[in-house]
Amino acid sequence: MIDEALQDEIRSAYQHLTEALALKPRWGQRQMIAEVANALGDPAAQTPIAVVEAGTGTGKTIAYLIATLPIARARNKRVVVASATVALQEQLMFRDLPDVMRHSGLSFEAALAKGRGRYVCLLKLDHQLSEQAGDSLIPLYPDEWLAPDTVQVVPVLEELIEALAAGRWDGDFDNWPEGLDTAVKRLISTDQNQCTGRRCPHVSQCSFFRAREGLDDADIIVTNHDLVLSDLRLGGGVILPAPEDCLYIFDEGHQLPAKTLSHFTLRFQAGAMLQALRDSDRWIGSEAARWVKNGLDEKLPIALSSLVSDLVQRTEEVIQMLWAQFPEQDSERGEYRFQHGRVPVPLAEQAALINVQWRQLHREAARLEAALDNALSGGAAAAEPGRPEADLDLINAQGLVARAEQQVALWQAFADAPSDSHPGDGWARWIQHRGSSSSLECQASPILPGALLYESLWQRVAGAVITSATLTALGTFDRFRERSGVPEGARWKQVSSPFDPARATFCIPAMENEPGLAEAHTQELIRLIPGLIEGDLGALLLFTSRRQMEVVQEGIEGVIAHHCLVQDHMSKNTLLARHRSLVNSGTPSAIFGLASFFEGIDLPGEYCRHVVIAKLPFAVPDDPIAASHSELLEAQGRDPFMEISVPDAAQKLVQASGRLQRTEDDEGRITLMDKRLLTKRYGRAILDTLPRYTLELEPDL
Repeated sequence: MIDEALQDEIRSAYQHLTEALALKPRWGQRQMIAEVANALGDPAAQTPIAVVEAGTGTGKTIAYLIATLPIARARNKRVVVASATVALQEQLMFRDLPDVMRHSGLSFEAALAKGRGRYVCLLKLDHQLSEQAGDSLIPLYPDEWLAPDTVQVVPVLEELIEALAAGRWDGDFDNWPEGLDTAVKRLISTDQNQCTGRRCPHVSQCSFFRAREGLDDADIIVTNHDLVLSDLRLGGGVILPAPEDCLYIFDEGHQLPAKTLSHFTLRFQAGAMLQALRDSDRWIGSEAARWVKNGLDEKLPIALSSLVSDLVQRTEEVIQMLWAQFPEQDSERGEYRFQHGRVPVPLAEQAALINVQWRQLHREAARLEAALDNALSGGAAAAEPGRPEADLDLINAQGLVARAEQQVALWQAFADAPSDSHPGDGWARWIQHRGSSSSLECQASPILPGALLYESLWQRVAGAVITSATLTALGTFDRFRERSGVPEGARWKQVSSPFDPARATFCIPAMENEPGLAEAHTQELIRLIPGLIEGDLGALLLFTSRRQMEVVQEGIEGVIAHHCLVQDHMSKNTLLARHRSLVNSGTPSAIFGLASFFEGIDLPGEYCRHVVIAKLPFAVPDDPIAASHSELLEAQGRDPFMEISVPDAAQKLVQASGRLQRTEDDEGRITLMDKRLLTKRYGRAILDTLPRYTLELEPDL
């Protein structure tokens, strides 16, 4: 059990906070505080993890902070709070935490942690603006070759460096007032693999290191899921404190499994890889004499050049073998998934051969990196410290090592792939292209991220809280437990929203067509929606298909009184601000959104009185990992539709419906334009797990 003194400290902090902010204590919030405190504060707990689904309005941020902070101090642990996005991270850092610290009686030091890629790299910025910009600075990632014309971007870079020098900008891309194009940021940012750290001549002015100065002394580190996963991929304790020393809180935790797969998916991009190898060969050839003159073993650049040249040839052979997997009719765009993750024996053999070559290159590139690093540290080898080319050399060497590590992992995954009639090994493997062999990509990923998270995080962490408004599906945690790898021995708790769901009416109108009849269903939406939203000042229309969204928007725009705002026609923040402005002026406004608008959209009161959902949000069955998971379940005699598709659709429907009630006073309508919820067997299972809305279910036509 949790120590009584700790219980008293938590109760006192909660009482002080609610009284100071004139907050009404909520039963669900108190339930969540108890669950978190018991999970993290019980020294005898075998699995110090709490998974809490906290409905909208619970006040989960206050709950997990009030419960966790005193326990962290008592256990001499640090708290890492990870949100799903940088925007939520900054809200927590600059609004929520200050409120808790100011009014609860708790006193802790907090620091914000964002990745290097969100800050300007002064070395790269200086390089882009110098005469050396034509020198070999080899990109690590494929999309870096898509950077804009340097001539066109120079005025922007000059403006950035002037603002830095004048102190008007701190080097954080998120704080640049006009916003920066992604391609520009790629030119002048770096990451763990290419940052030279304390060896960099600009380290004393480095925006990233300045931002991280308080990290070592912070009791609370506020970050995002992506940075936590980047740290775990490096082994943990590299970017952030080691998991063993931390109590983690994952807000919006339902996104963690998908983000994990994104971080741990292995990739090979044909054109970019050949370009990188050829650029590396030219770089080694042009700098070898200078390195040898400065003390490098003359055999090392020769060995490196030979290995790189051989890899170019082997890579071209592998590309042709992969290209041959596609049918001739897939000439413009294609994707080929290896069923059950099985790979033809010739391809597996070729993967094993190229893997050996990448391992050899990794070994020799690491030797070069060590020599260059030694030179910049004041040793006598390979480079001349303080010279720009020495800094670029170290960046390129680190990039070559990182590239080799990535490719060793990818080709090992293909070399180890099962063949023939093997039932599969839990991995998805696939290739795709966009019209040419140079655009070909080869990827491999675990089907479920649970094992990765268990090994790298759950079995190591001192304690953890995973929370979100939607962690269950069809009323259970089963789907999340399978995907996340959280042990069954954790504490699992559902905390209801304090909002009254009966204030919202959930409606399924009489419909002639099911979504399977795509064109007829779309035309029926065009006919019905204007009448459905006629009296609503603010409406949110949600779609799972971009094409259907665009056709419906074009079909009703001239009929409805609403101003139509369409996702991706402007930035999300601009769109929401425009919507609020229109509603404030009394002008009806309707937002047309896709899957990403099913969550994270906060439109209280008149901003959203009606949520219209075009159809049940079943995932499009074209994702290679999802398809491989279905295949795996089928091989085990299980039903992937009922185990994956239906639970996921149920969860997304709850998320979409939840856009309506954002405060206790919110009321309105949720209309689902899909009669399958009433006519299909699985529909009743989904309907039964929705909040207890007031129902208006029209009879089938």
